[in-house]
Amino acid sequence: MTPAELSLALSAVLAQAVADGALPLQVSDLPAVVTVDRPRSREHGDWATNVAMQLAKKAGLAPRAVAEILAARIAAVPGVATADVAGPGFLNITLETAAAGELARTIVEAGTTYGRTQVLAGERINLEFVSANPTGPLHIGSVRWAAVGDSLARMLEASGAQVTREYYFNDAGSQIDRFARSLLARAKGQDAPEDGYGGQYIAEIADQVILDATTAGEPDPLTLPDAQAQEVFRVRGVDLMFAEIKAKLSAFRVQFDVYFHEDALHESGAVDRAVARLRELGHIFEADGATWLRTTDFGDDKDRVIVKSDGEAAYIAGDLAYYLDKRERGFNRVVIMLGADHHGYIGRMMAMCAAFGDTPWVNLEILIGQMVNLVKGGVPMKMSKRAGTIVTIDDLVDAVGVDAARYSLARSSADQSIDLDLDLLARATNENPVYYVQYAHARTVNVGRNALELGVRREDGFDPSLLDHVSESTLLAKLGELGRVIAQAAELREPHRVARYLEELAGAYHKWYDQRRVSPFGDEEVTDVHRTRLWLNDATRTVLANGLELLGVSAPERM
Repeated sequence: MTPAELSLALSAVLAQAVADGALPLQVSDLPAVVTVDRPRSREHGDWATNVAMQLAKKAGLAPRAVAEILAARIAAVPGVATADVAGPGFLNITLETAAAGELARTIVEAGTTYGRTQVLAGERINLEFVSANPTGPLHIGSVRWAAVGDSLARMLEASGAQVTREYYFNDAGSQIDRFARSLLARAKGQDAPEDGYGGQYIAEIADQVILDATTAGEPDPLTLPDAQAQEVFRVRGVDLMFAEIKAKLSAFRVQFDVYFHEDALHESGAVDRAVARLRELGHIFEADGATWLRTTDFGDDKDRVIVKSDGEAAYIAGDLAYYLDKRERGFNRVVIMLGADHHGYIGRMMAMCAAFGDTPWVNLEILIGQMVNLVKGGVPMKMSKRAGTIVTIDDLVDAVGVDAARYSLARSSADQSIDLDLDLLARATNENPVYYVQYAHARTVNVGRNALELGVRREDGFDPSLLDHVSESTLLAKLGELGRVIAQAAELREPHRVARYLEELAGAYHKWYDQRRVSPFGDEEVTDVHRTRLWLNDATRTVLANGLELLGVSAPERM
């Protein structure tokens, strides 16, 4: 019996108890889904639910009285061994050995679909992440969002949501101008402007701009007047830098569905449409020759200028247009991932959301990621050879590879600063979390390979009642949690939950491996014990592979 099946059984028991009058409730009072969790102590059973405490007030009964009504009924469900009331009204449920063991076959037969749910079905989510300006290589903060954002997108999809991964391409503004001036200066052999960009990559791009122009039969940009030359370096330089960013992200197993250009907002009239919409809603006013949005009506600390007195659009004007554009494209949830330096940005964005008549933190969510520090030899890395002043995606991937990089960045809550020990992540030891999980998967493959060579085949027999050792019940219980963990990670926007779950699962598997043999020893005859354990081994392999795929990490067959 899977946790989902037990949840359905509890829902059926509740509905029957209401129908026959044992519970003085209406069917509409019952939860759509009854949540079951693993008790902290195995002595308390396989699964527990607090649904009795949730319903007690509506029923006008003590929580324990509700739990007693449910316990007698759920205990009669096939596959349930016992149901006991504990504490203020918890219901602890122990499954029969065969019912618990049946999960192994369920997982193997489900394969790559195991763990997927439809809890977010109907949600259309626009997930914007990374969105680094094309003025330099991806720095380590953006790389963290690449790992976390892509993993979150995978988990949202595994929970039934329709997700569009979007990259906001900032191809306008002062930073792009500084980038172009830096390229031109470097091409001329001059020092970078005081507010410009340095690093070897600037020289590489400047040289490539000149080479591309001459190859195409165009004038050498350095022979043009400075204004024209700077425009050439801006257009070609941005294209080259963004092409590199795309290539690096692709190698990092991150693909976007939409690359949205900032220029499009202004060229399409989207800014004017957004201002017009807000004016219709009564939130726009004129003062000091400028156009303002009255965001203080929605909790902001001050009203915001949208169009300056000189007619130039303020930065927030693009935000207004971009948010409205996403909503008009049919997304009911807009999720934006921003760096730690954008924390002060939240108030105005939520006020903007409310001004459009939407609900902050429902239609619009903003996730703030904290800093990442790379440590090597016990010393923090401060700069990159190529970028000059920042640590980049290449510094991390070159040191530990894509798997370790993605896993290590996604395994901690994004709102916490983290230090990544590159020496640890390069080690093939159990202290390295990604190695620990990948090794567990490789071990399951090796166990299956050895079993096959010795004549153990799953299809020849399966008796779930034989999975009666404590290490087997522990492993089965952990396997049964995948769907719940994925759904929680998706709903809470916390993909690190899947990584931590995989580490716990790997630990449970390693302990089971140490205590139970799948292959016969010596002249021992192959029996259903071996075959049934092979089902459990292969179920573990399935869950580890499914979980690693959600993190964008490979599941190696040999290590």
